Amino acid sequence: MKQLILFLTLLLLFNACSRRLPPKKSSTVQEVNLKKYSTHTKTKKSSGKKSSKLDKLYAQYRAWKGTPYKYGGLSLKGVDCSGFVLSSYKKVYGIKLPRSTHEQVKKGRRVYMYELQTGDLLFFKTGWNVRHVGIYLENGKFMHASSSKGVMISTVRNGYWKEHYWQARRLL
Repeated sequence: MKQLILFLTLLLLFNACSRRLPPKKSSTVQEVNLKKYSTHTKTKKSSGKKSSKLDKLYAQYRAWKGTPYKYGGLSLKGVDCSGFVLSSYKKVYGIKLPRSTHEQVKKGRRVYMYELQTGDLLFFKTGWNVRHVGIYLENGKFMHASSSKGVMISTVRNGYWKEHYWQARRLL
């Protein structure tokens, strides 16, 4: 029994979301101001399916915005990156994903950065065996549970996240 507990503990540690904090107040880390984009849901409703997905993702973001990072968390009291993605995909798309980034990266098909579409999963290598995941929104923006700032929107096109970008997966 002790070996099983030790094995499960080690498995969780190796499949954890990023615990390495991006540099504070650096020009390489960019938080995106949602106010600038919050009118999106009112202006693009008529453009169809993509807009509907985007509207749902922004609504999900607004519900979780600022939720603190908590390793293993799955609630508004605290959530980690894979938990936030799992909860968001279930709520927005009705799709059940695995709990860990290690398993989530095996789902769907790989897409290149220039092919990104709303709802694609973005994966980052933030340490030797540490992975991070977020959901692509639009125009280089993605939502995720940051270990330093909680649930937020960032950009993948420059700075910290561009440097650590690994791959994207399309499940939809």
